[in-house]
Amino acid sequence: MIAALYTAGYLFRALTATVIWTGLAMACGLAFHELVSSEWQSDYLSKTVKAFTFQTAAGPSQQIRFPTTGPFDERMGYAHLNGLSKNLVAKDFDIAEQARMSPQLIDLINKGVNPPYHEKTQAGLEIFDCTQAPLFSARYPERTYPDFASVPSLLAESLLFVENRELLDNAHPNRNPAVEWDRFGKALLDQGMSVLFPDHETQGGSTLATQIEKYRHSPDGRTISGKEKLKQMASASLRAYLDGPNTTLARQRIVLDYLNTVPLAAQAGYGEVNGIGDGLWAWYGRDFSEVNRLLHQPLGQGDSAAQALAFKEALSLIIAERRPSDLLNANASVLNELANTHLRLLAQAGVITPSFRDAATAAKLNINSAKANAVPRAFATQKAAMNVRTHLAGLINTARLYDLDRLDLRVQSTLNHNLQKAVTDALYQLKDPAVTKELGLDQKQLLEEADPAKVIYSFTLFERTDSGNLLRVQTDNYPQPFDINQGTKLDLGSTAKFRTLVTYLEIIAALHQHFGEMSKEELAKIEVDSRDVLTRWAIGYLSNNGSGDLPTMLESAMDRNYSASPDEEFFTGGGAHRFDNFNDADDGRTMPLREGFRNSVNLVFVRLMRDVARHYMFQTPGSSAKLLTDANDPRRKDYLTRFADREGRIFVRRFLQKYRGKSAEEAENLLLQGVRATDAKLATIYRSIDPKGGEGAFSAFLSNHLTQAKPAQAEIKTLYEKYAPEKFSLPDRGYIIGVHPLELWVVGFLRANPGATEAQVLDASSDERQAVYRWLFSARRKNAQDRRILSLLEVEGFLEVHRAWKRLGYPFDSLVPSYASALGSSADRPSALAELMGIIANEGIRRPAVRLQSLHFAAGTPYETRFERRAQSGERVLPKEVAIVARRALIDVVESGTAKRLNGALTDGHGTTIEIGGKTGTGDHRFDTYGKHGELISSRVVNRSATFMFLLGDKYFGTLVAYVPGEEAAKYHFTSALATQILKSLIPTLSALFNGENQTGICH
Repeated sequence: MIAALYTAGYLFRALTATVIWTGLAMACGLAFHELVSSEWQSDYLSKTVKAFTFQTAAGPSQQIRFPTTGPFDERMGYAHLNGLSKNLVAKDFDIAEQARMSPQLIDLINKGVNPPYHEKTQAGLEIFDCTQAPLFSARYPERTYPDFASVPSLLAESLLFVENRELLDNAHPNRNPAVEWDRFGKALLDQGMSVLFPDHETQGGSTLATQIEKYRHSPDGRTISGKEKLKQMASASLRAYLDGPNTTLARQRIVLDYLNTVPLAAQAGYGEVNGIGDGLWAWYGRDFSEVNRLLHQPLGQGDSAAQALAFKEALSLIIAERRPSDLLNANASVLNELANTHLRLLAQAGVITPSFRDAATAAKLNINSAKANAVPRAFATQKAAMNVRTHLAGLINTARLYDLDRLDLRVQSTLNHNLQKAVTDALYQLKDPAVTKELGLDQKQLLEEADPAKVIYSFTLFERTDSGNLLRVQTDNYPQPFDINQGTKLDLGSTAKFRTLVTYLEIIAALHQHFGEMSKEELAKIEVDSRDVLTRWAIGYLSNNGSGDLPTMLESAMDRNYSASPDEEFFTGGGAHRFDNFNDADDGRTMPLREGFRNSVNLVFVRLMRDVARHYMFQTPGSSAKLLTDANDPRRKDYLTRFADREGRIFVRRFLQKYRGKSAEEAENLLLQGVRATDAKLATIYRSIDPKGGEGAFSAFLSNHLTQAKPAQAEIKTLYEKYAPEKFSLPDRGYIIGVHPLELWVVGFLRANPGATEAQVLDASSDERQAVYRWLFSARRKNAQDRRILSLLEVEGFLEVHRAWKRLGYPFDSLVPSYASALGSSADRPSALAELMGIIANEGIRRPAVRLQSLHFAAGTPYETRFERRAQSGERVLPKEVAIVARRALIDVVESGTAKRLNGALTDGHGTTIEIGGKTGTGDHRFDTYGKHGELISSRVVNRSATFMFLLGDKYFGTLVAYVPGEEAAKYHFTSALATQILKSLIPTLSALFNGENQTGICH
């Protein structure tokens, strides 16, 4: 009985052990089966991943998450989209469409897993015109395999041998490519051994799939922790099952993506190198298609030496991925030996033949250490795209075009490609003497006996719409990246007369508003300084005509008579000046202002500018001039103190805004603009803004800025001592230089205290504000002081003129305080003149200049966001009546004045004449050298320009500039007639804007 029980117990224990061991064996078998085949996880993950969806919908999304790190996400712009969105919305763009992520996808991202979707291997900036025609395309990487079938099998097999040998094994079509368990287990064991034995060599367990996740999305493209490794594995696993449980195509895509995007360091002159295709180009100077042709051939056929070298170069890039910066930039010999080692292993494994191994081993790698410059783009065809890219970079605060071009971004611009190309071609043809002769440009005041190839032409065309001024054409015939339209400071001559005219008409409109409702008796009581001609005329006009309407008063203002006599001497800009007319026939005549504008008569506008400046001198609220009217007022001292403090604060704030943020050199150059560079003026400037500067620095300053021969050393010492700041008061120093004394003080104070706040500057300037105005009212030496008073008042008056011009788009921070500014001495830019023409075309409303209509980021990704420019109503900056009168004056210039060669040149498809208006301008910029006593010693031509700012009908406006830079300009004698004649030659091209046939594809 006992034996039976013992036997039964033994059998039970044996059976139990058998069941346990059998269960364990079955569990191990099932686990092994799962590890090898991924049968169950493929079913689970392929179903799970279906919940991780996204789709786009109108408007901004609250169901979206953006990545924050990862080289791929940063380069493509995904990591910056949240900040970009806020920035663009603040700059008049709205989110028109944006992706919505499913709750499950958001939860997955919140847990740190990368969103599973088919990522792009190639992206970059694309720019299209308003008809969706391509203007620019940057694709990175540039050289890629389009699909797995195009990859040479030899290259794919070699990659798998080196990195991931089981990846394309089709025995288990559902296998998870993210993990090779034997490699992963060995990697874990190695990591454990390294803890016990620090010298133990460890190897990574990464598959190609997790490597892709790492260099695309991990911080700095590195695995920084075990948690990051698990994140890579989870992300790669989900991505593998996007298309179902069978991963055959996903595994092929992994090979394709790796070859196309693997990081291969950066090459000087080229930038980041990613992918085997770009790597072959950047590091070996190889043509990608030629390498692939060789690698697709059976081994040993054709040129075996060339085939072997091509293979070794491609193999070396696969090997270099582990230490690309080191192996490609520094250790070429080490890379060569590593490649030879792998060649021997590949031959042992049967991937290549022994003879091919020997041929490849004999080949020597020749890494390209020189700059691998990208293929240059022709500026003639890419100038418009360059302008758009530069504007876009500023819009999204991207410092480098390099970074901009690598964004996953599609942009629709307002440019019209066909019209842009047609105008560009026409401008380039003007370099041909035969073409210029055919167009009649070989005549006097045009290009008579001058080389047409040296003339640069710039053309800009905008279309006026209710939502903005849309840039349709911006081009030139200058085969360099420099932008003539926006990057030049040109003496554009008589175009300044138009700015002067508009300012004058604004003043008349303001006087009408101020006095228009007063009775004749009230008007008679108003005291006006005799030198304020414009206010006196307005009061007289309103007294004789009643309040009247503004348009009639403006037309009467255009009929005011001005003398064109050159015999008068004008005290302006700190000295006496005489001016000449372009046409001697105008000398001595008196003519209505509208005629003076029509025919661009210089002396008429010198006198008009005098009236404008004096109006601001004597009528600006709080003007210093008013203090001169009552010298005996006992309250004068207290009033003067309050006035000086109030007015001084205004000017200090204005100058602080002008110079804040400028470097010492930038502030110095800005102060010198419009200052005639004599030794006395320069000495006063330097000793005022840098009183502690030594004689050596003072001498260098004179050398840099003098337009006359540098004084001898002894004379430099004398100047240094003579103009020491303690020798002259601040007002005296301002008078010597011809600038407002407080401007001089602000520049000097900021130079010594670059981080000063506005409150600190105002507090520090208290005494200077009083000093600037106090000396004006001393009873001594009244005549001399009166001249100084008027000189200072003129500076103040021109500050108001500059304010008026700046409000209408004048591009510079200062204006020469001289009547010559009416003739162009303060320079201008074509783009700024186009802005002014836009204000006139829009009847006094400034509408934004629009170059970009939409920005489409990350299309087809979970981060997709499309921005559309917000429609804007614009800002009224001129009375409508002023703009209408100014426009009529521009049309008069074409119908009867200096641009009459364009009269009737433009018609629509029905033969109806389209009105053209505009203003011509000729610039002759010279560098003049003067002697000690102001005599002209020499004159060197700097450049010559001819400008026509134009309106074409009711919708289009722009500028055309002819420009010759450098001393070559001395050989040219063209006037603004050249610009008008060139525009006339473009009329057949531009007529498509109006003929209704839409031949150029212009956007409507």
